[in-house]
Amino acid sequence: MSIHPDQTQPAASAASRPARPAPRSAGAIDLAIRYGFLALLLGLVIFFSVFANGFAGPRSAVFIFQSVAITGILALGVTCTLVVGGFDLSIGSVATSSMMLSAYMMVVLEQSAFVAIIACLAMGAFIGLINGLLIVKTKIPDLLATLGMMFLLVGLQRIPTEGRSIAMGMTLPDGSTAEGAFSPLFLSLGRHRFDFMLENLLPAPVIFLIVIGILVWGFLELTRHGRLMYAIGSNERAASLTGTNVNNYKIMAYMISGVLASVGGMLLAARLGRGDIASGTNLLLDAVAAALIGFAVLGAAKPNAFGTAMGALFVGILLQGLTMMNAPYYTQDFIKGFVLVLALIFTFSLSARKAGSH
Repeated sequence: MSIHPDQTQPAASAASRPARPAPRSAGAIDLAIRYGFLALLLGLVIFFSVFANGFAGPRSAVFIFQSVAITGILALGVTCTLVVGGFDLSIGSVATSSMMLSAYMMVVLEQSAFVAIIACLAMGAFIGLINGLLIVKTKIPDLLATLGMMFLLVGLQRIPTEGRSIAMGMTLPDGSTAEGAFSPLFLSLGRHRFDFMLENLLPAPVIFLIVIGILVWGFLELTRHGRLMYAIGSNERAASLTGTNVNNYKIMAYMISGVLASVGGMLLAARLGRGDIASGTNLLLDAVAAALIGFAVLGAAKPNAFGTAMGALFVGILLQGLTMMNAPYYTQDFIKGFVLVLALIFTFSLSARKAGSH
């Protein structure tokens, strides 16, 4: 089939036409989207270093690291469910249940640390499996399914001890005394500190966060399974049409979330040396904040492991700085929520503006 020469002229003239240079404002928006959050994080560190006495010291960093570690591990679990277009509201109660179960296994049932750890990991995976099945088989919306699981676990974890925390030598509901004890090996998971520039500076839970963060990042960004999970979250129907088993990947995401929540609960139990029924109250809010703030890191505008880790660090720095400035405890959640909303508005409004300019 021949093409008339005149038909090629418009294409040729269009190709020969010089490309229009991008406006400077677009470059500024790109920079703001990519590095705005990191600049905010740096500004926060500088602000608290100047106005909060002792904030810049290494011991203050230890408290930040400790709070960041458990929050970050839970937030990475939330990130996995966000990637497939879901949301797990049960992570805080799973973590608290794991903390209570590990304490109950060792203090009341006098089991070894190994048995307690296996029991907690199995519990987290099982709860994630139930969440996933409720969502993909019964078609219950993820928020409602995990909210129901949250209330179920909050009640269930209180039944064995009639609502009391678990500690060595405690009096059990039947009047007997608990004769078990926390394993020193188990306690070291939450209390041991490694030398890093200074002696006994880096808490063991931070090592867990770094290792888990690298594993989750590698899984989501570098493997075929991770890319398929992102595809499901982006367009579930299109992913299904390509042959992806959407249901299996969703269930897997919630199982990962449950296991990571149980790890966070065990580390909290190891740090406290008890099964404190009220210690997991803010875990859900802090983990969700970290995962959502992660959307703003490097302009990702999507759930991602690196952004979640930076979001957890941001939350830890913010809370530690406010505490050292003697900010009333009842204002901290408000400030944390305000910063979260601000970060999301910043990210998505600039991203939308960038997309509109294209």
